[in-house]
Amino acid sequence: MDDTEKLCGAKTPSGAPCPSTPEPGRRRCRLHGGAPGLGAPKDNQNAFRHGYFSQCEKAQRRGENAQWKKLQKTIAERRKQPR
Repeated sequence: MDDTEKLCGAKTPSGAPCPSTPEPGRRRCRLHGGAPGLGAPKDNQNAFRHGYFSQCEKAQRRGENAQWKKLQKTIAERRKQPR
């Protein structure tokens, strides 16, 4: 193993590789993601996709909006009719 394999190697803001040594059993130093326990837990739901923007959902909302506009138009027409 040469010296480059013993370094973190992550790119610093200046563009140079990080000179720190990686955490034991990791490829990166503590500052660049090698710390134990970093990252989301295994059952993390924070990135769960809800599907609100899926094509199917968009099409369904378009249909519902069209029905709503038609209903509003019908109500407005009936209000204009004399009794």
